[in-house]
Amino acid sequence: MKARIRGLLILLILTINSFAQSHSVVQISPAGAIGTCEVSVAINPTNPNNIIGTSHMNGLPGGGRVNNATYVTTDGGKTWKTMPTQNPKSLVQGDDSIAFGSDGTAYHAYMSFDGIRVPRPKRAVGGMWVETSKDGGRSWNEAVPAIEHINSVTPFEDKPYVVTNNIANSSYKNQVYMAWTRFDVYGSKAPDCYSHIYFTKSDDGGKTFMPSIRISDSLGDCVDGDNTMEGAIVAPGVKGEIFVVWAGPKGLYFDQSSDGGWTFGADKIISELPGGWDMEIAGIGRANGMPVTKVDSSNSPYRGTLYVNWIDERNGDPDVFLMASKDGGASWSQPVRVNDDKVKNGKAQFFTWMAVDPIDGALNIVFYDRRDLPGTKTGVTLARSIDGGKTFVNYKIQQPPFECNTGVFFGDYNGIDAYNGLVVPIYTHFVGDRELAVSVALFKFKPGTQQQVN
Repeated sequence: MKARIRGLLILLILTINSFAQSHSVVQISPAGAIGTCEVSVAINPTNPNNIIGTSHMNGLPGGGRVNNATYVTTDGGKTWKTMPTQNPKSLVQGDDSIAFGSDGTAYHAYMSFDGIRVPRPKRAVGGMWVETSKDGGRSWNEAVPAIEHINSVTPFEDKPYVVTNNIANSSYKNQVYMAWTRFDVYGSKAPDCYSHIYFTKSDDGGKTFMPSIRISDSLGDCVDGDNTMEGAIVAPGVKGEIFVVWAGPKGLYFDQSSDGGWTFGADKIISELPGGWDMEIAGIGRANGMPVTKVDSSNSPYRGTLYVNWIDERNGDPDVFLMASKDGGASWSQPVRVNDDKVKNGKAQFFTWMAVDPIDGALNIVFYDRRDLPGTKTGVTLARSIDGGKTFVNYKIQQPPFECNTGVFFGDYNGIDAYNGLVVPIYTHFVGDRELAVSVALFKFKPGTQQQVN
């Protein structure tokens, strides 16, 4: 009997290891591109072979300033084309994000500015812009401001993330949402300088955005650290709710709207954040454990479940966590540790991001992973759950581990999207000592299972 059990365990291990090898990795940024980081990815629900990635980019091979770029594939990720996006005012740009609406419209959002942290800047401008594409990312309409400050960098708008409401039969279907951090004065240590969470939406396909509203009741500082309000991601609910979670001085803050984003309720602390969201990772200039918030909009048994994914140091080193609410945020499950290496082993996991498949309801989480690696050597892991986040299987992405360099800005996050078993993590990695590249991993699972298919 023991021999039979041992044989079954060996078969299980071999099966899981075969799963881990059954995917491809493709570098999508051009060789020699400068400063590629802060990535996002979206799968077109009307044509899953059409995938768009995006990143910050300082320059193209051979010269030429580019501040962000999109990467487009129409063959399921086999080949990609780099599409530099517009920057008519030559502003500093970053915090790119990408989302597809249910009709196949792509939305690319970013923040843009000039003149911060300068006492008397020659030029001062700041805000957030959104551009749209009706042809899968091959071309983009002129970007429109979701919010714009002319001749001023105060307040300063930071870390917007665009989200679309693709929920069938929702009265708010196809609305476009963004939440972000507003600094009274970015980077100020003054005791009366505060950070807040703001929200806006568009109900005309990104042509215009409503005047922004403040949704945070509590105040953070302006230092851009643990005591700052940051990491707000909007998650549309299946009953018309709009959920937002962010990190701040007291942990993870939760808020919601029941009227389509016109008003929000009172902040609620849903979890502590041991070690804070601004953490030190060897070889990385800065790293964060800010939350990512999603709702299961599929017809799975977990439809309507609200999930929050983040990183903290409750076990003594940075680990990835997830918790769930089945009642619209009124109550929450205990945090589940997503990475399955040995607890308290001193190995860091960082820069997590999550996607919930809108067809099968599977949770898919990507993060950098230093388990079994020396020093600042870093790998990438995908974790997948098919039971509503109760358990996860970890898959080592076949990205060669890379050394990190604190002298190179590595960005603030990764990205991932999923659709009907297709799972596409996107991430930044070093190629050499100082050059960064953007790659995707292409997984295909039998929907609702851990079984990978070709």
